[in-house]
Amino acid sequence: MDNIFERYPELKCCESDIKKALNLIIETYKNKGKILVCGNGGSAADSEHIVGELMKGFLSKREIKDDRLTEELKEKLQGALPAISLCSQTALITAFNNDLDPDYVFAQQVYGYGKEKDLLIAISTSGNSKNILKAVEVANCIGVKTLALTGGNGGRIKELATVTICVPSDETYKIQEYHLSVYHYLCAEVEKEFFDK
Repeated sequence: MDNIFERYPELKCCESDIKKALNLIIETYKNKGKILVCGNGGSAADSEHIVGELMKGFLSKREIKDDRLTEELKEKLQGALPAISLCSQTALITAFNNDLDPDYVFAQQVYGYGKEKDLLIAISTSGNSKNILKAVEVANCIGVKTLALTGGNGGRIKELATVTICVPSDETYKIQEYHLSVYHYLCAEVEKEFFDK
């Protein structure tokens, strides 16, 4: 964590919440849960990025020791931490937005995919994106824990999420830059927990 604060000393104010977020993610995977991620625009790209870091090796090779697989499969695959980007479901998203209320497009997926042991990572630079807030609301109703990444004063999401990391900026691009460093740290530490024994 010191490495983050050397590069981004402004993030020191988020240290406690980053630690809580890390514990939340580790607890999710220890309980055999999965992570769902959503955001809009650049935060949708961040959602995809987070899933990419979790589902395959990030800083480690993640060797597989699964006797159900052949030696060839063990050699060609890597250990995965289950994660789904709700932004990548193109057919579902466009059908839902066309037929129903677009503000509920991520909420529908949280309701369909989410289980009590899961975690929703909800990214909104303002903390007020309607479709993100509705996703968090559904998560709360069905027992899915939530981690919000936001900025500024945290917006409405700060009141709803289990843990909120509110980075110290009001400018969207700066918030997204901070989010990148935060989730890279989280993904690296979670990978270390499960694969660097």
